[in-house]
Amino acid sequence: MDLFLEKDGDPQTLAFVAARNTRSEEALTTPEMGADAAALQAMMERQDRLIVPARRGGWLFDFNRSRDNPLGVLRRLPAELAPSADAPWETVFDVDAFCAREGKRWIFGGCVTCPFEPTRVLFRLSDGGSDLTRFLEFDLETKQVVDGGFDTPAVRAQATWLSGDEIAYFGSIDAFSATESGWPRVGRRLRRDQSPAEAEILFEAAPSDVTAYGFVIDPKLGGHDGPDTQQIRVFMANHEIGKLSLHVEDAKGVSRRLPLPQEIGFDINHSHVLWLAKNDEQVPSGSLVLQALTPFGEEPLASRRRILVEPAPGRAVHHFTLLRHWAVYSVDENLSPSLYALDLTREDAEPQRIVLPDGIEALYFTPLYADLHLGDDTLSVIGSGFLVPPTRYTLSLSDEYRRPVTHRLALKPQETSPAYFDADSMTSQLLEATSADGTKVPYHLVLPKAWRMGELPVLIYGYGGFAASLAPHYSGTTGRFVEQGGAYVQAYIRGGAELGPQWHSPVKRHGRHKAYEDFVAIARDLVTRGYSKPSRIACTGASNGGLLTGVMLTRYPDDFGAVWCRVPVLDMTRFHLFPAGRAWMDEYGNPDDEADRAYLLSYSPLHQIAQSSDKTYPPVYIESSTNDDRVHPSHARRFALRLEEAGHTPLFHEFGSGGHGGAGNSGEMARRTALGYSFLRQTIMKG
Repeated sequence: MDLFLEKDGDPQTLAFVAARNTRSEEALTTPEMGADAAALQAMMERQDRLIVPARRGGWLFDFNRSRDNPLGVLRRLPAELAPSADAPWETVFDVDAFCAREGKRWIFGGCVTCPFEPTRVLFRLSDGGSDLTRFLEFDLETKQVVDGGFDTPAVRAQATWLSGDEIAYFGSIDAFSATESGWPRVGRRLRRDQSPAEAEILFEAAPSDVTAYGFVIDPKLGGHDGPDTQQIRVFMANHEIGKLSLHVEDAKGVSRRLPLPQEIGFDINHSHVLWLAKNDEQVPSGSLVLQALTPFGEEPLASRRRILVEPAPGRAVHHFTLLRHWAVYSVDENLSPSLYALDLTREDAEPQRIVLPDGIEALYFTPLYADLHLGDDTLSVIGSGFLVPPTRYTLSLSDEYRRPVTHRLALKPQETSPAYFDADSMTSQLLEATSADGTKVPYHLVLPKAWRMGELPVLIYGYGGFAASLAPHYSGTTGRFVEQGGAYVQAYIRGGAELGPQWHSPVKRHGRHKAYEDFVAIARDLVTRGYSKPSRIACTGASNGGLLTGVMLTRYPDDFGAVWCRVPVLDMTRFHLFPAGRAWMDEYGNPDDEADRAYLLSYSPLHQIAQSSDKTYPPVYIESSTNDDRVHPSHARRFALRLEEAGHTPLFHEFGSGGHGGAGNSGEMARRTALGYSFLRQTIMKG
């Protein structure tokens, strides 16, 4: 049996990983790989990159990596200056120096800003890129770790400020505090001088839930006038991935659940809840709904619903937020974005559509201020495309008194990223393939400058699960592959939500095969259109996308010339035995249920491996991380071993750190991608 590979410290496991790492290093370490790694690292460390700052008080903040600081530094700039690359930035926190002092690798994951004392933040520090998070209090003014300040253990955790001296801390510090999935379920009122276990409990989710968290909304602190400016405490229990209950406390501190469906996305401010329906329980799936929040009234939510976006074929709401006085949201129509804003202070206000510049294939937005209580309703809007470097625009929604502006809204361009690759003569096309059940499946094809019909090397990337949406994005990493003559395909297969919630629901549980049929349909469509042939087509994906690539290898090996499988889920009968995997059963099914197990076994890559004498597989490169605590690396290890036992010759590499997302310093992250590109160079790009 191969179950010893589930034990990270087992001598057999260590020997297995070491031997295969040596083989993959020998196979993939080439001069070309070294050049790729150096080029990708230089991209990550460019000092002329586009900056999207966060404002706290009189300062703008940015996180920056460089050759001297590959783990990065948090730096600041006076707010009256433009946040350009050549501005006089001042280092506030040096992650590399901090790790050297501590003798431990921490990955910086951002700040939780204290709205009651804006110079104070909680640093999110990940243990080696894993999901284990330490919260460390830091003074941005003195540029020092706060003596005697908050410093929580490295566990799965969330935290937010309740006051200048207390935080709401959700941490899986022990069995009582964790859900069955290993995420935090108990929220506590934690003071600086307390250990988490001693702190007062504020909220409890059920052990069977995935996780919970909470935060406060302080109308008075946010500058809102009115008869009731009492703090609003909000708690969320995530029952399954994509299913949640939202709770607010009333004037007596009693928590009440808002009467909303469980399958929603949401945002909330002092006066409203904005939510996206993902089923038809109260409104048609895909509707974006606005309701007034009345936490201290007889009912916590006003019954009147205002539908801001009606569902329609090909329509999807991906980004939405509530600011102090505005609702802002983007709507994609067949993957083409538009942007809207609604003044919440006027009941008769209609949404304003904001004109977008030409060439934008995707956009996202983020508030300028690090905490909504601290500033006005200014947004940074970033628009880009596969071949269009991102530009940062300002959307100013407040006047000098923090009141809603009344003039016509418009984006004001601020700065454009330098080009990370030469896109002249490259093209991006939106195409459609037809899946096995007749469904039209969109995909983007990014073509290099020069290529031969029928011989185009193509890398297809997909995910297709958990309603996660992909969008066109500018990437120097992808650009390097295209510069070298490869084409890049982004597949919008079912399982995501690119075309709305209804794009996800058909492939849950026993509909999973539809996502795989969608993906292979794209590969076959490229052949039918004459672009390429199977030996020139590779696929890649990570996590659930790693499962996707595992299915392509075992179910559709004749349609691909290479498979690059990253941090994958591959054993569909044991994923739920690891704590994090219990959260995936709503998506995949329950392996302990007879009907579910039979269906899972029908595609589980680990169980679908054929003997090499019966089936020839394309070359496969499997990568994982030793400290991946979301998808255990045993999935990748056992898959590699069983392929070998069946007579195949996979390449396998397990990185010692980086966690599920492959985090690390710039050199480590660049080398990880470069090894994958080396694999592609030796397979689909060869000859």
